[in-house]
Amino acid sequence: MARKLAAGNWKMNGMTADLVEVDALAEVVEAAQCEVLLCPPATLIAPMAARAGLMSLYVGGQTCHSAGSGAHTGDISAAMLADAGATHVILGHSERRADHGESSTDVALQVTAAIDAGLVAIVCVGETEAERDAGVTLQVVASQVAGSIPSGAAPEQIVVAYEPVWAIGTGRTPTLEQIAEVHDHIRSELATRRGGAADAIPLLYGGSVKPGNAAEIFAVSNVDGALVGGASLKAADFSGIIEALSAA
Repeated sequence: MARKLAAGNWKMNGMTADLVEVDALAEVVEAAQCEVLLCPPATLIAPMAARAGLMSLYVGGQTCHSAGSGAHTGDISAAMLADAGATHVILGHSERRADHGESSTDVALQVTAAIDAGLVAIVCVGETEAERDAGVTLQVVASQVAGSIPSGAAPEQIVVAYEPVWAIGTGRTPTLEQIAEVHDHIRSELATRRGGAADAIPLLYGGSVKPGNAAEIFAVSNVDGALVGGASLKAADFSGIIEALSAA
């Protein structure tokens, strides 16, 4: 069985003062029956990790370069993330694929770098609204899974997050049947390549997850947790999602 994970992606949000939200999560994190992760901007990784060290909270980065070091102004390596206290890193998020032109080939190289640095890679996949309307969702997602995850990655080094691009930050959420269809397909695609080991890879759903809809999403086939955006910025909201996953 795959482990359960509630992951929060702060994106380009958060200042030092916002770390009080981490302190406010302490009680719910300690009681959680799942893993809990927050991925803040790179500027907050070290101070957040220092706070998280007092509780069972993981801290991650939001991307990394595929190179270990070099002339890459403004970039950050996987080893640097680990050095700052990160244990995970989000890779291939649709905002990185769209805004920075990252291909699945690029993502696979980043995943390799992350694993080499001892990080767990959260690999994001998902279709655009146009691809959903064209009826090619399963093909698009399967291609991203195949192209973004190196064949040698062990199950404990990988998490897959399905995030339909059209549902991120829009308030729109796919039907439970649509989520189940894609998650079941991802599990099947992983099983084709990895056999029974695929069952140990957590599959997260991301896209307008809130305390009010979390429980029904976590009851869906092959949903092992969530990659949460805006609702992870406030402890009051993220706590409800963590509690819903713990009860699932």
